[in-house]
Amino acid sequence: MRTYVLRRLLQTIPLLFGISLITFLLLQLAPGDFLNQMAENPGISAETIEAMRVRFGLDKPWYIQYGIYLRNVILYFDFGQPVFEVLSDGFTNTLMLAGAAALVTWVLAIPLGVLAAVRQHSWIDRALSFLAFIWLSIPEILAALLLLMMAARTGWFPVGGMRSLDYDQLDGISQFFDILWHLALPALVVGLIPLASRMRQMRGSLLDVLRLDYVTTARAKGLSERKVIVKHALRNALNPMITLFGYTLGALVSGSFIVEIIFSWPGLGRITLDAILTQDQYLVMGAILMASLVLIIGNLIADLLLAIADPRISYD
Repeated sequence: MRTYVLRRLLQTIPLLFGISLITFLLLQLAPGDFLNQMAENPGISAETIEAMRVRFGLDKPWYIQYGIYLRNVILYFDFGQPVFEVLSDGFTNTLMLAGAAALVTWVLAIPLGVLAAVRQHSWIDRALSFLAFIWLSIPEILAALLLLMMAARTGWFPVGGMRSLDYDQLDGISQFFDILWHLALPALVVGLIPLASRMRQMRGSLLDVLRLDYVTTARAKGLSERKVIVKHALRNALNPMITLFGYTLGALVSGSFIVEIIFSWPGLGRITLDAILTQDQYLVMGAILMASLVLIIGNLIADLLLAIADPRISYD
């Protein structure tokens, strides 16, 4: 297992290199750079702008710029600007939103999928399938806007932001619930999007396992249906879901970006959008690399959890 984890971590290096190269090339396609907006300020002289352009290597071809960027990252862990200082809070807030959305997805998807499977072809199964297909057909942006409109009309939830205006005057417990109150709607939007597909996948996986011979044997021995499902079928049916965990985590992080902008949640999404609008390539690359790292780590965690859940799986 240690060898496998080490090998996966080493594979992360060329993967991040490829992601950084593609991101850098896409940013180079955009006209201008982050100094263009500074040049519109009459208080900054053209000589100062030119000196900054030379300092950041923006006067050189793209491949030399990328080489300088890689050199600074590898040798000095310098991303060109105080990227980590800018992204640290946003990254934490995005992980908070993605984590809350993951709870919404998995806490609901697994029991609802199991319920739909054990009540196959019943009105419960049909109702859950209908709701799943309805939710899958609603775009994430539309769902966010609808919930935002509901919050504005009812006042049950805040219409944006992460904290109330009087947050600093609240005690610790009240501050926690205040953030949770602001987190509720964004987490629902991000978490409910993959919920429908994960519920259907859980249903299908359990139905496949329930048709296997060892489940039929367990029933023939006189075990109750509850024991057959919980002790024999459910564990194997969860294996495909564990595999999907890493992909879901990455999707939740990327899916959070749009929702953060709509709900004014101070995460990587808003920071990345502002960085793109100002053509701050260093900040954009830092945000994308952070999001990519979460996806890679999520996939690794999914593989490790799968090996723990199923002893037959070996990564030797």
